[in-house]
Amino acid sequence: MKKIFISSDHAGFKLKELIKKHLKKKKLNFQDLGPNYENNVDYPDYAHKVAKKVKVNRNNIGILVCGSGTGMNIVANKHKNIRAAQCFNLKSTKLSRLHNDANIITLGSRLITKKNALKFISVFLNTKFEGGRHLKRVRKI
Repeated sequence: MKKIFISSDHAGFKLKELIKKHLKKKKLNFQDLGPNYENNVDYPDYAHKVAKKVKVNRNNIGILVCGSGTGMNIVANKHKNIRAAQCFNLKSTKLSRLHNDANIITLGSRLITKKNALKFISVFLNTKFEGGRHLKRVRKI
């Protein structure tokens, strides 16, 4: 069973809290790695926390939320065996899992609606890696 690790910065805090409620409602196994408040924080600190947890087990998944999704994405992708995908729509979300075997989704709280964020999370969690021709490409990363 996969474990989900979630974190945000101050800009993504409210959306992170909404996502946590959604995950609880779905009875999914997750751990919030902070922050536990909306005060200013440095997004790299929280992106590193999630990336370190996700790379421990191939089945782990990460969710990172900041204002744009970009900062968290850049930091997470610095870690070996992390494939973080910044998702803006359903197609980019689905393809990030199907073709890239993404293990962290990054979302921009200032760029997407709450409703869409929850849809993206559901698609990300429920889409499996296609493998096949994509596997050799992922191995080259």
